[in-house]
Amino acid sequence: MRGISHATFVVADLERTARLLREGLGAREVYDSAGREHSLSREKFFLLGDLWLVAMEGGPQAERSYRHLALAVDACDLPGYRQRLQALGVEVLPGRGRIDGEGESLYFRDHDNHLFELHAGTLERRLAAYAAADATVAPAAAT
Repeated sequence: MRGISHATFVVADLERTARLLREGLGAREVYDSAGREHSLSREKFFLLGDLWLVAMEGGPQAERSYRHLALAVDACDLPGYRQRLQALGVEVLPGRGRIDGEGESLYFRDHDNHLFELHAGTLERRLAAYAAADATVAPAAAT
C-alpha cells in the first residue's frame, strides 16, 4: 500500500463543484470527460497539492454525516479560505470543541452535503494534545 490514490465525490452540478474546488480551495482542473464518459457519468479531475480529486455528476448525498475529507492547511490561511468559501455560498460550519494543541479547523459542506475539514495540525500534535489532556483527568475512584 502506497497511500490514497484519489477521492471521488458525486455532485449534482459539476460546474458549480469545479468552481468551488478551483476558486475556493485552489485546485487545478486537469481533465473534463465532456462527452467522453469512460466511467459512470461525466467527470472532472483536479489536483489539490498532490491529492487527486474527482467530481462526477449524479445525485447529491441524501443525508448529512460527520464522514469527511480533511485537507492539511496552514493556520494563517484559514481566514482566507473562510472568506472564499463563504463568497461561493457553501455552508461554513461553527466547528467542534477543541482541546489546546490539537490544531485549528474550518469545516464546510459543499452544495451536495459532502463535509470537508481544513485542518491546521498534524497527527503527532493531535496525539500529544490528547495525551496531555488525558494526564490531567484523574482516574475514577473504584467502587
